[in-house]
Amino acid sequence: MNNEKLKAFLEGLYYTYQRKELINPDPLYFLYKYKDVRDLEIVGLVASSLAYGRVAQIMKSVEKVLSCLTESPHEFLISNEKFNIVPENFKHRFTTADDMNNLLFNISKILRENETLENFFENCMKTSNKNIFAALDKFSDKLSKNKKDGAFSLVTAPKDGSACKRIFLYLKWLVRHDDVDPGGWKVLRPSDLIVPTDTHMHNIAARLGFTKRKNADLRTAIEITEGFKKICHEDPAKYDFVLTRFGIRAGLNVDELSDLIS
Repeated sequence: MNNEKLKAFLEGLYYTYQRKELINPDPLYFLYKYKDVRDLEIVGLVASSLAYGRVAQIMKSVEKVLSCLTESPHEFLISNEKFNIVPENFKHRFTTADDMNNLLFNISKILRENETLENFFENCMKTSNKNIFAALDKFSDKLSKNKKDGAFSLVTAPKDGSACKRIFLYLKWLVRHDDVDPGGWKVLRPSDLIVPTDTHMHNIAARLGFTKRKNADLRTAIEITEGFKKICHEDPAKYDFVLTRFGIRAGLNVDELSDLIS
């Protein structure tokens, strides 16, 4: 299929499924409970950091953490220097209460030094010559400070070579703005985003002919993004939500994607 026909197909999906009422169950759902971008960026980081495993468990775990942060996570964390915010019995697959409390403590320290996470990320961009990957390495290092050796990484870093699906998902939520992605950050443009890539998106992108790579790593995520840029250069992550509905929503069969380019 040529790019024009593929774009027409993807735009049809976008028009039909890129709707707020179709979000739940998805951790993005929690961001819509907050109006202030200073709260939203914190909630987004918590939700994206736990976005692995079964979706039902993700929703429960995110809700447990957010219940500890009061109605304004920003106000709570910027004035709170405690380590033990999340109860000891918290557990989300590989993530323990210690892991989550360490992340929240690091967020609170960043907020006291920079006022917002966006300000901190902007500083990371400035000191990295506006290289998003180098900036994310610094962003991750600060948020992972004091992490115990061998602990599951809640905020992934490009330097590790992984697809960094959760951090790119976070940026997509905060940078894009439409009926699904709430936006709020101005430090990046949609054209700067990398498509969040897990095994599901990897499979979809392979069926669309965007990659032949076998592993869903950072190089694959970049290659997939370049494929989508040929369809929508200014917003390569535009179709992420609707494409990840395949296999979730009735009437969307991933086999249809192979048929498109056959």
